[in-house]
Amino acid sequence: MKLSLDTAAVFEPLLQPSRYKAAYGGRGSGKSHFFAEKLIEDSAAHPGENGSEGLRSICLREVQRDLTQSSKALIESKMTAMGVGEAQGFKVYKDCIATPADGLIIFKGMRDYTAESIKSLEHFKRAWWEEATGASVSSLNMLRPTIRAHGSELWFSWNPRRKTDAVDVLFRGPETPTGSVIVASNWRDNPWFTPELEQERQDCLRIDADQYDHIWEGAYVSVITGAYYARQLAECRAQGHICRLGRDPLLPIYAYWDIGGTGAKADACAIWIVQFVGKEVRCLRYYEAVGQELGEHVGWLRRSGFDKAICVLPHDGDNKDKVYRVSYKSELERAGFTVMVQPNLGAGAAITRIEKARSVFPQVYFDDEGTKAGRDAIGWYHEKKDRARNIGLGPEHDWSSHGADAFGAIAIDYEKRTTKKWGDLKQPQMAIV
Repeated sequence: MKLSLDTAAVFEPLLQPSRYKAAYGGRGSGKSHFFAEKLIEDSAAHPGENGSEGLRSICLREVQRDLTQSSKALIESKMTAMGVGEAQGFKVYKDCIATPADGLIIFKGMRDYTAESIKSLEHFKRAWWEEATGASVSSLNMLRPTIRAHGSELWFSWNPRRKTDAVDVLFRGPETPTGSVIVASNWRDNPWFTPELEQERQDCLRIDADQYDHIWEGAYVSVITGAYYARQLAECRAQGHICRLGRDPLLPIYAYWDIGGTGAKADACAIWIVQFVGKEVRCLRYYEAVGQELGEHVGWLRRSGFDKAICVLPHDGDNKDKVYRVSYKSELERAGFTVMVQPNLGAGAAITRIEKARSVFPQVYFDDEGTKAGRDAIGWYHEKKDRARNIGLGPEHDWSSHGADAFGAIAIDYEKRTTKKWGDLKQPQMAIV
């Protein structure tokens, strides 16, 4: 049996046989609808070839606690709309859908499988992973060689979240699997985009502008709900403060550090490269590395042309190692850098940095390319919540906090600069420009 279906132009590359088919983008693009219809179409057509057995397919999530979290309801609604039922060899059961010639569509979570139990999928020819942002590296590595039958295909659809998510690394990284067809689709690519969805899109743009690009345009998450700097970053972009910036050769360069450590489990070292031009704070570059020794950070400064930068360290930058009696400050000075150490802000230091940073934001400009990773960090930086009691527990200490702490140090310093105060520190005074 062959079905005649209307297909949006953006998905036409996915109609031809290919080992991997991937579609990513924002809400309202029709990705899920396309794959649901395509699965029904393939199930209907498959038995027509020399009386072969029906198509076996699996619809996946990383975790699926019950069928309400699966694609089953969508596929059932598509079957109804397409006029496909028992007369055509399809029959809906509680936990699966039978398809022509003893074919089958099942719905599972990858966490339910082990290296042994997943072997039961070896004869399946379609695997559709909806909401694939939740896919883990281990689950992808287990699934890909399992779906191995001749002519088998693996499908993925998702709304991007972070570029480090496993599915984005797989299909949007520098190397993609052989036989991959990958399309980006958003609301404007959907010829059946409804007036109701258009109203939702417009409301999001008006009410929740900081989330709009992620929700509707398929952009990576740059800010999350509850992020400390969500509104400020949105205003920066709206006012043209995220742009291409050049370095002023006549003004000093400052490198604001948040100190990391060595080893795979160490905190990241984060550095913002900044110039102060009048009352403007110009953030030129951002650097972050995990587990590297100090020499690697110094090497980056030199390779990037910041070998004359004034390094501004947090208060623990002068703490000496108990064995070797050296500190970040002493080692950076030995490497030829001028070093300043900010005072200890005491209890509530993180909140103080946040408040100061918010007040300074109207004066901040970011180089678009050079600070993208840093903006990702400060856009993600958010409050930790006790969900049961609905109370805030202060800043969440995660991957974003290191870049955010270094950014907060810029704001603390900015106040000192504008008031021409630098406490009782003995380091050289910072020039007021």
